[in-house]
Amino acid sequence: MEFLVNRNGFSGKFAPFTAALIILAGFQPGFSGAQEVSEIRMSAEKGDAEAQFKLGVMYDNGEGMPEDDSEAAKWYRMAAEQGDANSQFNLGVMYANGEGVPEDDSEAVKWYRMAAEQGLAKAQINLAIRYDVGKGVPEDNLQAVKWYRMAAEQGYAPAQFNLGVMYDNGEGVAEDDREAVNWYRMAAEQGHVLAQYNLGVMHDNGDGVPEDDREALKWYRRAAKQNDAEAQFKLGVMYDNGEGVAEDDREAAKWYRMAAEQSYAPAQNNLGTMYDHGTGVPEDNREAARWYRMAAEQGHALAQFNLGVKYDHGEGLPKDDRDAVKWYRMAAEQGHAPAQFNLGVMYDNGAGV
Repeated sequence: MEFLVNRNGFSGKFAPFTAALIILAGFQPGFSGAQEVSEIRMSAEKGDAEAQFKLGVMYDNGEGMPEDDSEAAKWYRMAAEQGDANSQFNLGVMYANGEGVPEDDSEAVKWYRMAAEQGLAKAQINLAIRYDVGKGVPEDNLQAVKWYRMAAEQGYAPAQFNLGVMYDNGEGVAEDDREAVNWYRMAAEQGHVLAQYNLGVMHDNGDGVPEDDREALKWYRRAAKQNDAEAQFKLGVMYDNGEGVAEDDREAAKWYRMAAEQSYAPAQNNLGTMYDHGTGVPEDNREAARWYRMAAEQGHALAQFNLGVKYDHGEGLPKDDRDAVKWYRMAAEQGHAPAQFNLGVMYDNGAGV
């Protein structure tokens, strides 16, 4: 289970939810053969809840028999009705995803709640997310915080991260940057990549902790090494500006490239700038224009302006006043002042208009 956020790579304040990825629980059988499968089925048919759960997982994963979501849901239900928490959780997942049963958010919540009340952390966080976004239950941030906290106090990193987000945004609790940092740190120390990034931002901005570029760099680096594009970008910025580390254009370009290759528009623009000025990479107007275009096509205003300049001056691509106007206009409509000025100049000179 992973909680996803819309993150602003500059402010460090994040919207708490876009979607949840739900992972089926727990049992990885590693069967030795048909005899073991037969024995599990016999026990399941006699009403043994553990065997019913195992058989459900086998059908769910196609291990030892053909994958069959309907059969998986059937066996999970038998075990769930006997109070098996993992089966209750997995049956909730089946209802949430419409796998083997009709999609039904209320039923998903029902089974998550049963498992959550038995202390299953994954069920607690899934139930919390349902309250967070009002899916299958009325939206209720207080309930979301309650269930996030229960899972977080069991050491479950995604719940610790989510609880940090709630404190960061003041949802269901009073806004408290120190508490946000506390929960982010717990998750970050377990390797939770989004928590590592958020903790870096908190140190970067001095929210809940003293501003500390070295600590920010440390946590950005940990997240960047897990291939988080925003952390790679932020690490590039720190090398670019010499914040928390010696200024190093090559290292900046390296981290910008990693993020840019994941289609992260700010990094694409910054990498274009490195090529534009020959800092950390050889000067190359074509490469600059190529990266500007990638970011510009994603709506990045500064890249749109930069691409307009390239067309305006004929650097790295053929001079084209109409295309210059096109990209200046796109940036100008987003409030980019230099683009607005340049667009005015184009009209003043009758160039491309």
